[in-house]
Amino acid sequence: MDYDKLLNMAAELGYQLMYSGAEIYRVEESARRLLYAYGLENPEVFAIPNCVIVSVDTPEGHPITRMRRVPPHGTDIELLERCNGLCRRLCAAPPPIEEAQALIAALPEDEPRYSPRGVLLGYGVAPAFFAPLFGGGLADLVSAFLCGSAVGVCLLYGGRFIGANGFFRTAVSSALASLLAMALVAVGVGESVDVVTISTLMVLVPGVALTNAMREIMAGDTFSGLSRTADAILVASAIALGAAAGQALGGFF
Repeated sequence: MDYDKLLNMAAELGYQLMYSGAEIYRVEESARRLLYAYGLENPEVFAIPNCVIVSVDTPEGHPITRMRRVPPHGTDIELLERCNGLCRRLCAAPPPIEEAQALIAALPEDEPRYSPRGVLLGYGVAPAFFAPLFGGGLADLVSAFLCGSAVGVCLLYGGRFIGANGFFRTAVSSALASLLAMALVAVGVGESVDVVTISTLMVLVPGVALTNAMREIMAGDTFSGLSRTADAILVASAIALGAAAGQALGGFF
């Protein structure tokens, strides 16, 4: 039995799950079940938001460990669903290790993928739906759509200008949303700065990350839960600072 290939395969699956935003228990259980399916006994899997560690003992008692570091990531429900589906298929009918490794390696490239135009449309439509919930009218709905689209452009294409730092990118996007909302209301396109701004900022709120953090704390994964909570608080702080900066900058005009 090739333990190196098995560990590499399990670590790669755990990496893909973590990168897609999966919960800690899902990452650990999926990698563990995959190793069980290939005949390994008592594998150890440990995961935190930025690292996955897989370890087994050979029949000779020699421990073998693999670690994959996970870079900063968001939530990709599409990739998460593909990882779950593939894990179930591999556990139900394990193919040769090389074939399973190829299937796991191909997960990020599998179709379907949303086009940039579709993603930008989503960034515009989401705030437009929030505007009526906050008491806005048709004018605020249109303004929220425009502001959301601008935020989407900033997030998708602004990395080369504002860097890849998530905190700074969120702050810039929040400031842009706040400033653009004030401009649209000033020229008569929108009616309420508050409604347009809040509706747009909803697309930046880390709701999934905070929900996963609370679930992991209650499930006993305290370290992971606190890490995700800290990340969510930083994102919320970036939203607040960016919105305040945009409002302050708009007050000079």
